[in-house]
Amino acid sequence: MRWQGQTLDAVQSDLDDGALPGLARAGLVRSVQTPEFEGITFHEVLCKSALNKLPAESTLPFRFTVNTFRGCTHACRYCFARPTHEYLDLDAGTDFDTQVVVKTNVAAVLRRELAKRSWKRDPVALGTNTDPYQRAEGRYRLMPGIVTALAESGTPFSILTKGTLLRRDLPLLTLASRQVPVSLSVSLAIGDPELQQAIEPGTPTPRARLDLIRAITDAGFDCHVMVAPVIPYLTDSNAHLDALLSAISEAGATGVTVFPMHLRGSTRGWFLNWLAEHHPALIRRYRQLYGRGSHVTPEYKTWLRRRVSPLVDKYGLAGDAVRQEPVAPTRELVGAGAAPALTLF
Repeated sequence: MRWQGQTLDAVQSDLDDGALPGLARAGLVRSVQTPEFEGITFHEVLCKSALNKLPAESTLPFRFTVNTFRGCTHACRYCFARPTHEYLDLDAGTDFDTQVVVKTNVAAVLRRELAKRSWKRDPVALGTNTDPYQRAEGRYRLMPGIVTALAESGTPFSILTKGTLLRRDLPLLTLASRQVPVSLSVSLAIGDPELQQAIEPGTPTPRARLDLIRAITDAGFDCHVMVAPVIPYLTDSNAHLDALLSAISEAGATGVTVFPMHLRGSTRGWFLNWLAEHHPALIRRYRQLYGRGSHVTPEYKTWLRRRVSPLVDKYGLAGDAVRQEPVAPTRELVGAGAAPALTLF
């Protein structure tokens, strides 16, 4: 890969001074910075495995995931994957947004795993932890190799993303869909551009993601949309949800999944610190809504479901998908980047 103006941190020095002990265990090869990604450091690692197996008790329609990155420049304040960075001895706040681990050999490792006689061609999900089409994919180009390996092995797969970089791979995904079932989903939870930039500062705009939905459907795919998480008192008004679902429907989406925000582990503090700075009047209401836990009250869940269901029907977005929401990732589950499981809304 060609990087203009790149700088390399000496790996041996990092190991000697203990600066990156977690990354050393993850197979660190080198750390890269470039003016094109100001303030971001990419830690290139060699992964030992690409396929991550979900627990047997999972009720999801897939048992395996692949994650190309750990950490994400989308910098979503609410991201449930933030605590996974702590397994690398990095913090779940700024480090998660700016210290991105790149599995440079993931496609080659995946191809070897898919070639094993023991592989049963179970469905594989991408984008269930950190986004495979975040900006770094434009440089590292890991997804074409992964898509090709999955298709050539006869393995069905799904992709969930906020990244408009997926449009680059639509021709390849179209070819793959002639060999295996391919499912594409877009995450779009905030329709207000100003609020979206405050909470998801590294993501494409709502308009750009609506255009991505249209591009996906124009290419002949169904496109499911994750309207999640719904952020209490900021994105749960009838006006906001109505306008967002209307735009999603107009863009050609075939269904939506909606669930409220969870604030697990260190994600809770990261989000609430932002909330205290920008919307201090809501702090008391959040304490009442979440208490000391990570979930909203059952009453709020019921209220949100009753608000959303008529809108989903109004815009013909019921689709055939199960409503799902993330649960906390564990050290064992994350391993080399495994995705957290999901539970019913």
